[in-house]
Amino acid sequence: MTWGTELWDQFENLDKHTQWGIDFLERYAKFVKERVEIEQTYAKQLRNLVKKYCPKRSKDDEPRFTSCLSFYSILNELNDYAGQREVVAEEMGHKVYGELMRYSQDLKSERKHHLQEGRKAQQYLDQCWKQMDNSKKKFERECKEAEKSQISYDRLDNDINATKSEVEKAKSQLYLRTHSADESKNEYAAQLQNFNGEQWKHFNVAIPQIFKNLQDMDERRTVKLGETYRSFAEVERRVLPIISKCLEGMVTAAKAVDERKDSAIVVESFKSGFEPPGDFPFEDYSQNLSRTGSDNTISTPKNEGVVKQDPKHSISKAAKNKLWLFGKKPKAPSLEDFSHLPPEQRRKRLQARIDELSKELQKEVDQRDALNKMKDVYEKNPQMGDPQSLQPKISETMCNMEKLRSEIHKNESWLSEVEGKVSSRGDRRPSADVNHHAPHGRESPEGSYTDAPSQEHRSPPHQPDPRQVHQPDEFDDEFDDDDPLPVIGHCKALYSFDGQNEGTLLMKEDEVLYVIEEDKGDGWTRARKQGGEEGYVPTSYLDITMEKNSKGS
Repeated sequence: MTWGTELWDQFENLDKHTQWGIDFLERYAKFVKERVEIEQTYAKQLRNLVKKYCPKRSKDDEPRFTSCLSFYSILNELNDYAGQREVVAEEMGHKVYGELMRYSQDLKSERKHHLQEGRKAQQYLDQCWKQMDNSKKKFERECKEAEKSQISYDRLDNDINATKSEVEKAKSQLYLRTHSADESKNEYAAQLQNFNGEQWKHFNVAIPQIFKNLQDMDERRTVKLGETYRSFAEVERRVLPIISKCLEGMVTAAKAVDERKDSAIVVESFKSGFEPPGDFPFEDYSQNLSRTGSDNTISTPKNEGVVKQDPKHSISKAAKNKLWLFGKKPKAPSLEDFSHLPPEQRRKRLQARIDELSKELQKEVDQRDALNKMKDVYEKNPQMGDPQSLQPKISETMCNMEKLRSEIHKNESWLSEVEGKVSSRGDRRPSADVNHHAPHGRESPEGSYTDAPSQEHRSPPHQPDPRQVHQPDEFDDEFDDDDPLPVIGHCKALYSFDGQNEGTLLMKEDEVLYVIEEDKGDGWTRARKQGGEEGYVPTSYLDITMEKNSKGS
């Protein structure tokens, strides 16, 4: 069914219907816009909520309880969930609301064009009808005038008193009126035929085509609404897998809550290492009282059932060291050895300090070895630099090493003391847990500090400290050759290098260089900057990636 044939006479109603369709589309677009605003507000509130309850403390102060960690995991998942709500808002705003508003403007322009065409066609038909109606009215007037002239002529022609001139005049007037009526008749017939033709074209060609265009426009509007309805749902459906993962992450975090582990953490965090206090002995102050034989009371024999107390070890003094945690804590004699802490907590703090000092010592050892290697290079290649210029740095490093070893030895002594006390109370840890705390540090043949049992507490040497300066054992004699060496890989600077010595290359941290010659065992790699400048840089300062076809060549 088409509007052009079925609704040929409903122009005004179609005008109203198409306007209603556009209004409905814009109303749906407004609905989507409000939904987008709700999603944006919801996502913003979720992010603010997560930010409000996220921990604002350093990593060392973070609680290790599984319930807390699970809650923070839930906060992270909720933050990701808020991000998906933002995605929904963005997609709806772009693919649904924006598309609807653009389409609405197109519909308005198209509807206006079609209605203007319809009104023009109607105006042209009205104009044809007016012309036909005017010719009809003119024909009617001419016919009436001709009839009047006929009556006047017949009356004069039958009147015997009328003069011949009057009769001739009436006859001439009748002829003119009749001729004018015939011309009006012909004009009316032509206008009528033209109007009928234009009217047929109007209702069978022009209006059906215009109404068909309006029908197509309205149907496309309906299809567009259906597509945006589907897009409205698809936007939500696309984020469902990620939202499901967020929810699964929350469930996983909930399952990770372990009440026994949390209880063990409480014990580990607050265990003092003290034993519960023993029974208090009875102190009899009535022994010095004289008793008479007539007394009915039964006296306690001397030295029976009574533990004699040494005045120097009164009960108040004997109990203080065991009961201070139930009363006022004794004043700490020193903070450096953590003696103000309970034994178990003191042991943990001392062990953490020893681990930290061991790492610092290893750095100093690595730096000392690097300086010695550089000194050897300078001695073999005087043009590279003065070996004596490195002696102050070497001396300073050795001094730092001695200080660190002294600190480690002192802390290990305190640690051994604490562990000895714990052992004497019957709460000594298994040997596998405490053996590594004993002071085993010794000098290696090269003079470097080694501590095999405690290696797990000291990070292995990785990248050198930026203060280290390596120099090659010997440079290539053809360093200034005209033919540039091919690029065999690339590298990224982990540290800055000043490159002040001859043959070395200045580089900045994170700078990317081309590798043109691998390390030959002397600790140096030949590199080229993107600007073409070449030189040697310490291999330990680099993160090198070799080309596949150059490896092993």
